[in-house]
Amino acid sequence: MTEHTTEHTTGHTAATERSAAHTPPQNPDVDPHDNRRQVLYWRLLARLFDHEEQATLESASLAVVEDIGLPPALLDPQASVDSVVQRHPELAAEFDGLMAPEPEDDGARDRPAEVRRAALVSKVLLNVFASGSGTVTAGQLTRWQSDAGWLERALGCKPGELRGGRAGGGARGGAAAGPGGSPNGTGGLGTTPDLSRLIPAIGPELGAIEADLVKRMRLREVLADPKLAAQLTPSMSLIEQLLRDKNNLSGVALANAKALIRRFVDEVAEVLRTQVETATAGALDRSVPPKRVFRNLDIDRTIWKNLTNWSPEEERLYVDRLYYRHTARKTTPQRLIVVVDQSGSMVDSMVNCTILASIFAGLPKVDVHLIAYDTRALDLTPWVNDPFEALLRTNLGGGNDGPVAMAMARPKITDPRDTVMVWISDFYEFDRSQPLFEGIEAVHRSGVKFIPVGSVTSSGRQEVNPWFRERFKALGTPVLSGHIRKLVHELKTFLA
Repeated sequence: MTEHTTEHTTGHTAATERSAAHTPPQNPDVDPHDNRRQVLYWRLLARLFDHEEQATLESASLAVVEDIGLPPALLDPQASVDSVVQRHPELAAEFDGLMAPEPEDDGARDRPAEVRRAALVSKVLLNVFASGSGTVTAGQLTRWQSDAGWLERALGCKPGELRGGRAGGGARGGAAAGPGGSPNGTGGLGTTPDLSRLIPAIGPELGAIEADLVKRMRLREVLADPKLAAQLTPSMSLIEQLLRDKNNLSGVALANAKALIRRFVDEVAEVLRTQVETATAGALDRSVPPKRVFRNLDIDRTIWKNLTNWSPEEERLYVDRLYYRHTARKTTPQRLIVVVDQSGSMVDSMVNCTILASIFAGLPKVDVHLIAYDTRALDLTPWVNDPFEALLRTNLGGGNDGPVAMAMARPKITDPRDTVMVWISDFYEFDRSQPLFEGIEAVHRSGVKFIPVGSVTSSGRQEVNPWFRERFKALGTPVLSGHIRKLVHELKTFLA
C-alpha cells in the first residue's frame, strides 16, 4: 500500500511538473519561454555541482525538450554529442558557433530560440565539464575529447585549439554584446558571454580536465593492448603523460606510445609548416638574372610589353621578347638558437618549440640549434631535424637553472648580428635570477636578437616571473605573447 501510494504520488508530481512546463504561468508579465530556459539552466547548474540527480528538474527539463521538438538524448549524460548528431544530423549546424558572438540586433528577442539554445548549450557544457571521478577508459577519454571538440566549435574555434593540442587561428569575433546591449553579457542567463575574456580562461580549464582524465586512466594497461591503444586520440595532455612515463614502458606499450607521439608531432608540424611557409625568405636580388624557365614566365608583363605588336587584321599578338620574374633572394646564413625550459609546467612549449625548430631547420641557409634544460642542459641539435627523436630524449620535470643553459648556448654564438636567440620559460629560477639575467643582458648587448617568450601554446596562455618581465621590458626586449603565431611572425621577420 505504501509503495503504491509513493508511486502514485511520484507519478502525480511528475505529471504536475510536465503540465507546468507546458502551461503558461498565471502572471501575464512572465514569459513562459523564460521559465523553460531557467529550468534548463537550473538543471545544468545542479548537475555540475551535485552528483545526485534532481528528479524534479530532470522531468521538467524533459518536458521542455520534448515540447520544443528536440531529442530527449540531449538530456542523457551517457550520450556523446557525436552520437546525438549522428542520429539527428540537422543539429550539427546548430552546434557550430552556438556560443560564438552574434551581431547586435535592435529587434525583439527570439525567446523560443533562446530556449532551444539553452538545451544545446547545456548538453555541450555538461558533457565536457561534468567529467566524473574514478578510473577512465580509453573510450571515455576519446568521447570526452570529441565533446570538447564540439565545445570549441560552439565557441567558434577549431577542435583542439583551446586545449593547446594544435596550433590554429583564434576564435571568431571578439567581445560580444548580450541581448539588450549589455557589453559584458550581464543580462542574466541566456546572454552572450564576452569571448575575448572567456576563451583564454576556458583553454587552460579544458587542458586541466583532459590532463586529469589521462592521469585517471590506466595508461600502461591501455598501451599494452593494441585495440585499446588504437582508441586513443593524441593530445597535448596525453603526449605529456607519455613523455613522462616513456622510461617505464617497453615492448608493445612503448611501440604504441611512440606511434601516438609520432602521430601528434606530424599533425602539429603540418599546421606550423603552413604558417612558416607563408613567409618570404629575403628581399629579391635583382642583380641575379632570372632563370629563363616556364615557371618564372611573367605572362602579364610579356603581354603588356608586346602590345605594340598586336595585329588587328589577324587578331593576333606577336611576341618579340619574353619576360621572366626574378626569384633569387638576398639571403645570408642565419643562426637560430632555441632554448626551452623543459620543467613540468612548460611541456606544451617543449613540444611546440621542438617541432617549430625542426621546421626552421629545413629552411635554406638557416642554422638551428636546440637546447632543453631544467637543472641540467641538454643539447638536442643533432636531432633538430627530427622532432620525434628530440622529444624522446627530453626528461620532463625538475626545476629551473637558466645559467646552465646559457653556458651551453653562448659558445654557439659566432656572429652576434646574424644570430637570434629564443628563450622560452616562465623564468621562475632556483635563486639564480640575477646571474641568468646578467647573461641574457650580455648576449643582447653583443648584438644578438634576443626574444624572451613566456610559453608557446595554441591558446596563448602564459605566466612569467614579474621580476624578469619588468627587466626585459626595461632592456627593450619585452616578453612575447605566448601564442605560437606571434613567435612564428617574429622569426619570419628576422630571417626575411
